[in-house]
Amino acid sequence: MIKRIVAKRDQQGFTLIEMLVVIVILGILAAIVVFAVSGLGDRGQGAACDTDFNTLVTAEEANFAMNGAYTTEANLVANGLLARQSTLHDITLGGGGTSYTVTAVAGGPCV
Repeated sequence: MIKRIVAKRDQQGFTLIEMLVVIVILGILAAIVVFAVSGLGDRGQGAACDTDFNTLVTAEEANFAMNGAYTTEANLVANGLLARQSTLHDITLGGGGTSYTVTAVAGGPCV
């Protein structure tokens, strides 16, 4: 029994094999995390585009209900229906305010 205790005291640190095993395991875990997180930015941008589009549509419909015609983004901001103009979408009016089209800004992330 005493020989075992003395033998254990003589061991210092980890072996090279143990260190390599730990480094390999950490590398595998890091790779898993990188691949799991890499696609989150794309989904966030898509959600932002959808939300921006729906906000513009809702503001236009609210303006139509209040005033009987569709209007520009600048007027929607002036009327208090939008906090600010969109940088992701544009509103195109048609037919003297009787219709509108919401399109993504050319070269923007929502195209």
